[in-house]
Amino acid sequence: MRAVRLRPGAQIDPSLFPFSIPAFSAGLNLELEKKVTFLVGENGTGKSTLLEAIASACGFPLQGGARDHAGSGSEEAPPLAAALQLAWMPKVSEGFFFRAESFYNFAEYIDAVGNQGRYGGEARLHAQSHGESFLALFQNRFREGLFILDEPEAALSPQRQLAFLRVLHELEHEQRSQFLIATHAPILLHYPGAAVLSMDGDSIEPIKPEETEHVRLTRDFLAHPEVYLRSLFAKE
Repeated sequence: MRAVRLRPGAQIDPSLFPFSIPAFSAGLNLELEKKVTFLVGENGTGKSTLLEAIASACGFPLQGGARDHAGSGSEEAPPLAAALQLAWMPKVSEGFFFRAESFYNFAEYIDAVGNQGRYGGEARLHAQSHGESFLALFQNRFREGLFILDEPEAALSPQRQLAFLRVLHELEHEQRSQFLIATHAPILLHYPGAAVLSMDGDSIEPIKPEETEHVRLTRDFLAHPEVYLRSLFAKE
């Protein structure tokens, strides 16, 4: 995928969600120049909304999964999906939509159909810890295609986040893979060569990892935790 834009002539009401989100209200023209792109921003800035719409427009089930998992849930396409125009070069059909919030339902579906072999072995996904099942998916199911990931760090320890970066590196360099990832994790944002796009303003703009609020706040807190804690717990 090379670009995500609003379709010419799309019916848009900027007073209604999701077009009322600042990052979308002035239009959308997202250029994807890197094989790994991170979306970063505070809660409510539209990261998950955008990824969900892109995934739906690509034919992925909204509960998460690949195109052949469409039977794992019935969903109505979000309004933003119908307004999107996707540019490809070349167009791919393989890939996966991962969303941390509904991964439990996806794991139940996989365990029910008995397809554990594609996810790292005989063990049911629900028989593993949350973080282990996340990594089992990333390491064993991801190969070639477009991978849309909504907060993959949600169940990963810092050490497992580093392991996830290794997976990204291997797939980026050994397979024809592209990643579009929404994250709050400073560790992930420092993946070498990735594009980082901020959704905190009135448009989606490139930003350096060290300039993101997530990185700055984490760095400053770890350097001086007592200052933040004293301020948080101070009596008015």
